Amino acid sequence: MGIFNKFSFIFLVLFLALSANAEVQRHRFVIQATKVKRLCKTHNTITVNGMFPGPTLEIKNGDTLEVQVVNKARYNVTIHWHGVRQMRTGWADGPEFVTQCPIRPGGSYTYRFTVQGQEGTLWWHAHSSWLRATVYGALIIRPREGKSYPFPKPKRETPILLGEWWDTNPIDVVREATRTGAAPNASDAYTINAQPGDLYKCSSKETTIAPIDSGETNLLRVINAALNQPLFFKVANHKLTVVGADASYTKPFTTSVLMLGPGQTTDVLIRGDQPPSRYYMAARAYQSAQNAPFDNTTTTAILEYKSASCAAKKCNAPTPIMPSLPAYNDTNTVTAFSQSFRSREKAEVPTDIDESLFFTIGLGLNNCPPNFRKRRCQGPNGTRFTASMNNVSFVLPRNFSLLQAHQQGIPGVFTTDFPANPPLKFDYTGNLSRSLFQPVPGTKLYKLKYGSRVQIVLQDTSIVTPENHPIHLHGYDFYIIAQGFGNFDSKKDTSKFNLVDPPMRNTVGVPVNGWAVIRFVADNPGVWIMHCHLDVHINWGLAMAFLVENGVGELQTIQPPPPDLPMC
Repeated sequence: MGIFNKFSFIFLVLFLALSANAEVQRHRFVIQATKVKRLCKTHNTITVNGMFPGPTLEIKNGDTLEVQVVNKARYNVTIHWHGVRQMRTGWADGPEFVTQCPIRPGGSYTYRFTVQGQEGTLWWHAHSSWLRATVYGALIIRPREGKSYPFPKPKRETPILLGEWWDTNPIDVVREATRTGAAPNASDAYTINAQPGDLYKCSSKETTIAPIDSGETNLLRVINAALNQPLFFKVANHKLTVVGADASYTKPFTTSVLMLGPGQTTDVLIRGDQPPSRYYMAARAYQSAQNAPFDNTTTTAILEYKSASCAAKKCNAPTPIMPSLPAYNDTNTVTAFSQSFRSREKAEVPTDIDESLFFTIGLGLNNCPPNFRKRRCQGPNGTRFTASMNNVSFVLPRNFSLLQAHQQGIPGVFTTDFPANPPLKFDYTGNLSRSLFQPVPGTKLYKLKYGSRVQIVLQDTSIVTPENHPIHLHGYDFYIIAQGFGNFDSKKDTSKFNLVDPPMRNTVGVPVNGWAVIRFVADNPGVWIMHCHLDVHINWGLAMAFLVENGVGELQTIQPPPPDLPMC
């Protein structure tokens, strides 16, 4: 056997060994209105299969998912598999008008993709209007057959989905805000596994309970599925050991509090090392934007030791112990927490950078158009809220998806002139002139050659108000090599770069009045949106998209679109 054939044979054997245990998992998601009662009131809530939260999908690294989504609701819908790399399967990514047209009422579409090289906790959610307020669920990726976690096997695992609840139809909330140009109404409750918990009216009967036993170590898979709010999370009297985030393992570190921006996940080990009793797990807002109204309520679930449960106590269960949560604006705690993350192994961080990009991110205010009545301009001082990256407020197309337009060469849908740097340099986090408040609307993409090594500085601005923005990039994981406050200074801040073991994430919290630097290799062809995961900001245009060109040969080329891809 020639040396080449020998290598081919070995590669084939390895490939077959890896694929031998890989499965194709098939699911059916029916999007439908379901009666859901919260805070004393029943709503016709959009759900998947009548479940709220939606079904938890459990797969192994290497498995293929096939999910047929049938839309029986009255709204357009798409589903995004948050954090899944979607290598060459961009058609299954899900953001409406980016990689597909929405699934119309009465229509269906099958998402088919393979999860490769990712382990831990991800999640799925609607990516159309504000439907993800109630259309979401956990996506758990276990190690391949015969492999184990890089930490002691937990006795049990509990998904903890943090959510946000409006005591009205969330679609009406966003439509009203679009009409008036004002900020949308804040939510009425936060939830843990779709239950608000004991501190809200009509809620304590259904409070989520997470069981634990003395001496055991359990894994909590915490997901921030809230629409618009970064959240602190704490368990009374218990320490949490962080072992993973966004389906990447981390060097373990111990903390008493977590902070997750919307879109982020954190895997933590918790030990049953306290006197058997009942302890609240609680979550409430981290609010970094000054003077902006927000939901200041607290959601709770109960960590219940078996011997303290109702069954064991004949229902004289003790009142749970409450944790003390950080102040709403406690940025120091957030900074200390986010700076604790490190990759478990030495990271393969790209070093020779081909594309060095600098993106400002922030809000804006548009002057009231002359043909608008006053009631349509209820933002500050008779304006309408907007948002942008590099002064471009992102506008989604309406008649084609961006990926379809790119693939089919349809002209006039987008341009590829998204600026690599801010069109105007200014004191990003200082006192700003009002002339900077009005961005330019546009559907501008930034082109990347296949395999290019990319660095992006994400710079918050104090236009309208500085804020911690959770920035999510579709189709990629990236290394967060540095974060800091003030204006990024390439002369002195490069000395802070961690090129050894930076954390790998799919969503980065850009610090309020500060910056973050991320790096990745553009090895996944397609059109990939990068946006703020506060949905209020997506509506206002805080997004852009990369067009990653095909490389050479089939393995560097996006697959053809599936036959049932929805038409606009």
